[in-house]
Amino acid sequence: MISTDTDILRAAEEWSRSGRQVAVATVVETWGSAPRPVGSHLVIDADGNFVGSVSGGCVEGAVVTEAADVIADGKARMLEFGVADETAWKVGLSCGGRIKVYVEKVS
Repeated sequence: MISTDTDILRAAEEWSRSGRQVAVATVVETWGSAPRPVGSHLVIDADGNFVGSVSGGCVEGAVVTEAADVIADGKARMLEFGVADETAWKVGLSCGGRIKVYVEKVS
């Protein structure tokens, strides 16, 4: 069972070594209440498989989608997600906070 950020990054390394195209998403900044702390990771492969977590709900789905583009074009992206309290449950940040997630291809 993968339970720590070290395990998640180890999975990224193993997936990459086995020939899978991989991206790593990392929470680099939070403001207010956020589901996952700075330094949390999500590893995604070109087939949409993933392990780890950077948030939850629709935010995580959006990160997986962006990771596919990062894998395809090799260009890293900084993503920002934030919502007002009244819309928080609809998009996945039920806490009403804001997060920045950096997504990069593993090479």
